[in-house]
Amino acid sequence: MKVRYYDFAEGTIPDDRIKSILEPKHITGSEFPEFDSQLRKLLQEKLVNKLRGVRKLLLLVDDITRQTPASWILPAVIDIANNCGIDDSSITILVATGTHRNMTLSEQIKKYGESVVKRIRIVSHNYKTDVVDLGVTPDGTKIVVNKLVLEHDFIIGIGMVVPHRVAGFSGGGKIVQPGISGEETTGQTHWLSAQFEGCEILGKVKNPVRKEIEAVADAAGLRFIINVIPDRNGKPIKVFAGDPSPTFEEAAEFAKKVYGAPAKRSKIVISDSYPADIEMWQASKGIYSSDLVLEKEGVLILVSPCKEGVSAEFGDLMMQYGYRGYQDVKFFVETGELKNLIVAAHLVHVGRVIKDKASAAILVSPGIKKEIAKKLGFVPAANLDEALHIAEAIVGPQDITICKYGGELLPVIN
Repeated sequence: MKVRYYDFAEGTIPDDRIKSILEPKHITGSEFPEFDSQLRKLLQEKLVNKLRGVRKLLLLVDDITRQTPASWILPAVIDIANNCGIDDSSITILVATGTHRNMTLSEQIKKYGESVVKRIRIVSHNYKTDVVDLGVTPDGTKIVVNKLVLEHDFIIGIGMVVPHRVAGFSGGGKIVQPGISGEETTGQTHWLSAQFEGCEILGKVKNPVRKEIEAVADAAGLRFIINVIPDRNGKPIKVFAGDPSPTFEEAAEFAKKVYGAPAKRSKIVISDSYPADIEMWQASKGIYSSDLVLEKEGVLILVSPCKEGVSAEFGDLMMQYGYRGYQDVKFFVETGELKNLIVAAHLVHVGRVIKDKASAAILVSPGIKKEIAKKLGFVPAANLDEALHIAEAIVGPQDITICKYGGELLPVIN
């Protein structure tokens, strides 16, 4: 069988070696007119009464690393706000970049729509500045968030819900934490997630990390969310809107059905990272999903473009330490050598898979040079066939599981 990922990775695998091919369900999302009608009806029912008397509205929206169809959603929200007496000058869009780089103007226009970019004030979150300390959650997580939350009397979060290694699922309060949070808050929640194996968090609607995320979001004033479940091309399959926690949980349960794929473990697992392809920081999502089907001492092959390299924000630290097992990173954190808990958590999330669990992890990526791949902890391969030869040299001609759309896939062991 010919296996092809993107436009640069193709390989041949004997049919009798393929254990399974995993991918999210083939569901086609709505086209704009149908979605717009559904969304406006939902917002009319659930949002209008909440906006009565609101003077300043803050819209939290995700960035280009997410497939949320914001250009479809924002006009409907703004129209309803206008009809409730909130004019354009009283609305601010805060881009929930988390720790990502800022978007370019052309990216903003593509993501949010040219008319929205021209009409509404858009601010990009900076997790190092413009933040305010609101105390701590009941369990001790610091609540440091963008100070614009104090300047607006109603906050709406707009995002999507897919499986997520740090939080179980994206969506809900994640638009606040890490979306518009400071470094301390994001470091704490991510390091908390690093204490758990991937199978204990990924695809779990309720978990200790999600509890803290929702507590931070509530303290920051998140009062309403609009979350979509996108298809593989970013079109919305279903939209959910309402109070944050119950709405998120309903959306996540639905997302399980879309992204979940029955699976059995294999000694060799091949995965892409689509749609998280921009850099290794994002592409690691293909590793997290593969972890759920990779046998102990197996070999993982990750295929990803990584067109922007390792990480615009954290690349230097990632290459300095490389992906490492939990105990190694924990030592660096506890001795104070590695103070950035966001990076520490990322190193662990990947390291638990490619160092603690796998015999080796092979990377096929035109965006990551061989020497950099080695520094990170991967075995570089020029193409998929070479990657397969390397894997077989390590574990032999074992059965292979092929994962597609690995950035959003949720293998379910049966």
